[in-house]
Amino acid sequence: MSDRSDRDVLIDVLRVFCGPDGRHGNALGVVRDGATVPGGADRQELARQLGFSETVFVDDPERGTVEIYTPGVRLPFAGHPVVGAAWLLDLDVLELPMGDIFARQDGEFTWITARADWAPPRTLRQYASPAEVDALTVPEPGEWIYAWSWQDEAAGRVRARAFPGRGDGIDEDEATGAAALLLTQSLGRALNITQGRGSQLLTAPGPDNTIELGGRVLLERAMSQGL
Repeated sequence: MSDRSDRDVLIDVLRVFCGPDGRHGNALGVVRDGATVPGGADRQELARQLGFSETVFVDDPERGTVEIYTPGVRLPFAGHPVVGAAWLLDLDVLELPMGDIFARQDGEFTWITARADWAPPRTLRQYASPAEVDALTVPEPGEWIYAWSWQDEAAGRVRARAFPGRGDGIDEDEATGAAALLLTQSLGRALNITQGRGSQLLTAPGPDNTIELGGRVLLERAMSQGL
């Protein structure tokens, strides 16, 4: 660890892709002042300590330059951290390793424009009914599985659960934007996804193989974490 190990890091904790009632959503830690945790090793350690599925470090709040970490690895892209950061920073563009990501607000929802090929590989596994998805137990680590079924195929309504399989303490991901992009690309249509305990993700295919990904974001609390 670096000589910053006695520092308290300020973190905003968001819930991204909340349900219509404002509940659920995937927890996200955002370090607005990324300079307080400048090194990759310390960022990885803080993400591990926090235990959220992802933690975002903001290196330039005006340009929207961010880095994303799970408890075990750095990610070049992930859906719910980018949606959450766009909402918190109130920006139209964020800078990530693959380039600029455009965002917009429409009041209730925050949207980003992304590409499915930015998402890490996931296994999309279809089931016959929402009840089958609900009955699934957490599989052994090894494969990243996005389990889904139609709730109402005509309306594009999907029931889903996500099992990262990384063995890093995140046995089930409450709301997974990257997997929603992959499913949208696979099905070729707009989707209204209910994932996990009751999170909601919306997608809409756009021009040039882009996909809009949207959801509700709420600020849950501010906290500090020693490092």
